[in-house]
Parts: sequence; C-alpha cells; structure tokens
Amino acid sequence: MLCLHYKRINIHLSNTMVQVSVPPNLIDSNIGYLELKNNDIHCSKAFLSHIGKPTKNKKISLDFFIKNLVHKDDSNQFRNNYYSYIKNNLPFRQSMLILCKEGKYKEFVCTTNQNNVNLNTSKTKFLFFNIRKFKTNKRVKKHKFYYKEVAEMTSTGSWYVDFIKRKSYWDQQTRRILEYPEDYKPSLRRASSYYPKKDYELAKKLFYKCATNGESFNTEIKMLTKNNREFWVRAKGKPVFNDHKEIIGIRGIFQDIDETKARELSLQRTSDIIASQNKRLYNFAYIVSHNLRSHTSNLSLVMELINTTKSKEEKLELISSIEDIASSLNDTIEHLNEVVTIQTSTNKNKSPVKFSESLQHIKMSIGQIIAKSKTAIVSDFSIVDTIDYIPAYLESILLNLITNAIKYKHPERDPVINIVSYIENDKTVLEITDNGIGIDLEKFGGKLFGMYNTFHYNKDAVGIGLFITKNQIEALNGQINVFSEVEKFTTFKITF
Repeated sequence: MLCLHYKRINIHLSNTMVQVSVPPNLIDSNIGYLELKNNDIHCSKAFLSHIGKPTKNKKISLDFFIKNLVHKDDSNQFRNNYYSYIKNNLPFRQSMLILCKEGKYKEFVCTTNQNNVNLNTSKTKFLFFNIRKFKTNKRVKKHKFYYKEVAEMTSTGSWYVDFIKRKSYWDQQTRRILEYPEDYKPSLRRASSYYPKKDYELAKKLFYKCATNGESFNTEIKMLTKNNREFWVRAKGKPVFNDHKEIIGIRGIFQDIDETKARELSLQRTSDIIASQNKRLYNFAYIVSHNLRSHTSNLSLVMELINTTKSKEEKLELISSIEDIASSLNDTIEHLNEVVTIQTSTNKNKSPVKFSESLQHIKMSIGQIIAKSKTAIVSDFSIVDTIDYIPAYLESILLNLITNAIKYKHPERDPVINIVSYIENDKTVLEITDNGIGIDLEKFGGKLFGMYNTFHYNKDAVGIGLFITKNQIEALNGQINVFSEVEKFTTFKITF
C-alpha cells in the first residue's frame, strides 16, 4: 500500500490566512497556484526557476502572466478557460507555451486536476502546470492546411461572434456546410434564417445564456442551409473574455451529424415499433389465454354435469347449452383471427386514399342506419384529404367510430358527427367528434381499448370494435387518443 503524506501550505486570501493540505510531491513539481481574490498567482519554487523569476517573491499577477509569459497564440484561450473556471467552475486542460529562462518558450500542460488529486475548494483554486515531455510539431500548429483537412474530413465548421465590433465570422468550411457563397458575410440579425423555426428558440436561449452568464453549451440541434435544407449538427460554444473578466464574444464550432442522427432516429423508431409490437403480442397472448380458457372451462363443467346427472331431461338441456358455448367459442376465434390478420397484413402495399371517398363508401354501406337514427355527418377535409394508407383499414376505422357514435347517441338529441382532418407536427390527424352520452375516462380510460370491454348498458355492445380499431392504427405506427365529457361529447383523435 502506498501511503501519501500531506504537508500544509499557507495561501493568503485578502489578508486571510487559509491552510490547504497539499501532497509533498506536488509542492516540488512544476506547479503554479492561482489565487482568486485579486488575480495573483502563487507559484512553486520549481515553477519559478523554470521561468527565471526570483523564488523569494512567489506572487505573479494574472495580467503579467497572460501578457508577458503565455505565448500570444495561447493567451486568449487560457484567459477564456480561466474565467470559465472561475465563474462557472468548468474544469479544463490546455497545452500552452510559456516563456522561460533565456527567452525560450517551453510547452506546459495546464490542468485543474493533477494526477486525479483535486485540491480545489470553494475558497482556493489551483492550476497545475507540468512540462510536456513530447514536443508538439510546430509546423502542425502553424500551418492552416492541417486544420482545413481535419475540418473537411469531419464536416466541422467554426464561428466567432465579436460583441465589441458587432461582427460575426465564419470559416470557409462553415460557409460550405451551410451552402453560402465564400464571400457571404454572416450577421446576428439574420440568425433566424440559419435555423428552422422550432429550433431557433433553443439556439437563441443557449446563445443568450452564454453571452450573459458565460455558460458554455454543447447540444444537438437542427440548422437550415441557404437552400432551405434542414440537417442535424452538434453545436458547441464558449464565451470569450477580456482582461477584465467581461464577455466580449462567443466562439464555437458545429459538426454536420445528419447521417449519424438519421441512423439514430431510425434505430429509435425501430426500437419503438418492436416495443409496441411486443406489447400487442403480450396482450394478444393474454386475451387468447383468458378468453379460450373461459370457454373450455364452461365446456368441461357442462360435460361433468352431463356425466353426473341421471335425468334425461337435464342431460338434453345441458347438451343444448353446449351449442351456445360452441357458438360463443366460434365468435371468439373469429375475433382473434381478425386481430391476427391485422398484424400479418401490414406488409400490404399502401396507396393514396381519400378521406372523402372512404367516408362516402361508409355512408352508402350504412345508409339505412344513418337515416333511421337521423344522424348528421359534417366533414371537412379541405386541409388534407389524401394519405398513403391501406384503404380497407381506413374504411374499417371510420366505420367503427361512426357506428359507435350512432350506437351511443344521447337519448334527448339526434346524433351529430363532425369529422375533420389537419396537419399537426408534420403528421396527418383525423378527428371524429360526436354529441353522444360520452365516456367517463377517469373510470374507464385505462380499459377503453381492451377486448370485450363495454362501458354502457347497450345490448348490442360487444367490446371488440375499439380494440380492432386501435390495433389497425398502431399496426401502421399510428396513434389514437380519446377526449370525452359525460353527457356532452366524445372525440377520437387519430394521428397517422
């Protein structure tokens, strides 16, 4: 076991002495300590010896450190990292060149955590500087060719918004990704044209928090090219600070991840479909087990009674009841077969089908029922009338919901059924609303679409129609919801 002993060092914070426990191996290494109250840096002797400063006075101002010791190519990034760390406690790791003895720059790695030992507290924070053992190839850092190659290969563009000059800057890769000409000059005033409407609010919110609170962001969002092509990007941004800790801009990158996101969404949709199918399969298995078992139990009981009774009259009466059980069993099997047919026929070719034509077919097929019940059907398919669907399914859905509205009409008024189609979130929606007796959703909502579930004292109610309708809709990845108020109305909302 390795025992690590700690020594105590004194840090002066605005005339207050604070003791901090530091491992001795860190005291003697190349470490600089940052004091937060007045932007002074307290350095270790080893670190001071590298930069050629007297070891008696261990204090160096932050301003002197950034302007005179840190290389100009690294100073802005260090300043931004430092203030983000101070304001929002965001840890960082940065390679940087620091001016050392004899006027030579050496490469250090600056980090907020040294060897997984975090000494930062609410009152005192440390930055650790370790000499990089392997020198970075300066030609790679200086030559823009490598940057451009990486940007093109990863489809990554960079941008900068300067609050002082009130200008926005894009690199060439950003212009190419967003399909703008190379001489295009971006502007915050046109920011709304870079995003779809529903994503612009998110972008504006993230940008505002970064500009006012210094909160960096890392998110997935949709952008919009000049040619109105929507695509997914991974967007990152961080604040840019001046010497007075003021935010003077935002710097960021975004990467085109449209293909990756498309695969991810496709996988999620497939997963949702499989989960939905598994749920329906489980429900179907439960229904089969429950309903068939009830019939077989009845049949077994009757046979047992026939074998135990001696009266011929009683035996004949029991035998006649077998006929009723067989008829009921046959109905159940037909219903289950219909459900199986729905699940296995979803591979049928969809075709353009009109709501208006399907409704006309239903009106013709149940014309007498509509006339006898004095039902008025009002429809509006002006927004969207045609969808790609299985025609037989659409007619079955309309038939079940319309006949239900007539069957459960209010005794004190004639049925009125309103049918309307529209677009919501890029999907076609069909709403069917009646003025019937309504459904108590608090009491029956969880069982509404179950097989053989009925909720009204209607002798014609079987409890199979809504179950079949729901299966038909969900088999084609749709959704059905119900809204109702007892004694007033019921609305079925179908999202295709």
